Amino acid sequence: MATDNTRTYDVIVIGAGPVGENVAERTAAAGLSTLVVESELVGGECSYWACEPSKALLRPALFRADAAHVPGLHPAVRGPLDVEAVLAHRDRMSADRRDDGQVAWLKSAGIELLRGHGRLTGEREVMVGTPDGGTVLLRARHAVAVCTGSGAALPPLPGIERARPWTSREATSARQAPGRLVVVGAGVVGVEMATAWQALGSRVTLLARGGRLLPGMEPFAGELVTERLREAGADVRFDLRVDGVERAGDEVRVTLSDGGLITADEILFATGRVPRSQDIGLDTVGLEPGDWITTDDSLTVTAVPGNWLYAVGDVNRRALFTHQGKYQARVAGAVIVARAEGEPLDTGRWAPHSSTADVEAVPGVVFTDPEVASVGLTVADAERTGRDVEVVDYEIGRLAGALQYRTDYQGRARILIDRDRQVVVGATFVGPGVAELLYSATVAITGEVPVDRLWHAVPAFPTISEVWLRLLETRRDA
Repeated sequence: MATDNTRTYDVIVIGAGPVGENVAERTAAAGLSTLVVESELVGGECSYWACEPSKALLRPALFRADAAHVPGLHPAVRGPLDVEAVLAHRDRMSADRRDDGQVAWLKSAGIELLRGHGRLTGEREVMVGTPDGGTVLLRARHAVAVCTGSGAALPPLPGIERARPWTSREATSARQAPGRLVVVGAGVVGVEMATAWQALGSRVTLLARGGRLLPGMEPFAGELVTERLREAGADVRFDLRVDGVERAGDEVRVTLSDGGLITADEILFATGRVPRSQDIGLDTVGLEPGDWITTDDSLTVTAVPGNWLYAVGDVNRRALFTHQGKYQARVAGAVIVARAEGEPLDTGRWAPHSSTADVEAVPGVVFTDPEVASVGLTVADAERTGRDVEVVDYEIGRLAGALQYRTDYQGRARILIDRDRQVVVGATFVGPGVAELLYSATVAITGEVPVDRLWHAVPAFPTISEVWLRLLETRRDA
């Protein structure tokens, strides 16, 4: 294929989201010439359609819910949210979907940017179709890192495209609150967007295929979130699937598996993610287009010989969180640099060249009312893998620090302790403000801190973190 030009770099990164940016930063800082290819906005999904805008939509709703239960504040927060102000804040937090600042950061870090769609064309080669219709052939001396992320999955319903459904992108970038919104999906995106738009004035109907919300977490998490959503006015329904969807004028008609029909202004499908790997040339290196890309713990694509191809972030399906993708990027960057410099990789368990935290202790927060924060195993995980664990629960609302936070505080904490090793292997916290408890739990799990040693980590009073002491006391007194 004729090209306008050919360029050679030490490292080529396909995708300039937070994962690609972090891979590039690590390799460029080590002196390797590095170029990133981006077909949309530098900063990726998280900056413009996911983490930043979704949390900007949710924070006012959660703050109002907390403030409404603090003595002296209730009358001041009784009214509706200022939707226009919330959406303006959302736009500021997502930089009005302009990537000037991110582009400037790349330049300051010594990273070159090429806008266009990148496709692998063979070993260490990437062809880029540029916006002006040209092509550029890139060659990598050492590594190509695929950091293309994931996209929203839509169910295979006849005519679904004509119904113009929302995905997570439309849900976080909408210019106004729909009067009636149907949310399909019981996972994180579904419950967070149901929380946000219900608070912004939409009448939300949330449809769950199974019998509870947040099915991958401890059951009490979904139960408490369901209770609060219903108190806020949302219609939460279980054991239903969507059998049909069509748009008629300005309305969407949704046919349910029980024969029911819902009419709404918009419908959001929050039904999973698919890898953005369909059109990036995987077939040219012996991989299947559209598949998740499997790697080892060094983020190397082992099915491709030569240790030159890496898949980092969502596209490898190890842990679909921005923070975990950035962790993987740090590992991948270290691996690429070590191999480029001819250094052997230490494959020990805690080596900087080995990605382990994306499978052993993956922290995540659901920013609903109440918040849900979890890391490590659930009881179901332990049972499925045959782990012998001790389960310790505590009602967070019994803490003085929790009652200072919210007078009607309802929440629950659970830790799982490995009976043989006597270390924490899982933790789940549900309640207002519990997101900030998560890092301490992550440190306890990844550091394998003995439970007896945790007694000497003294929480301040009165704070919600005192729940750690109460969990240990509950275990002692059992």
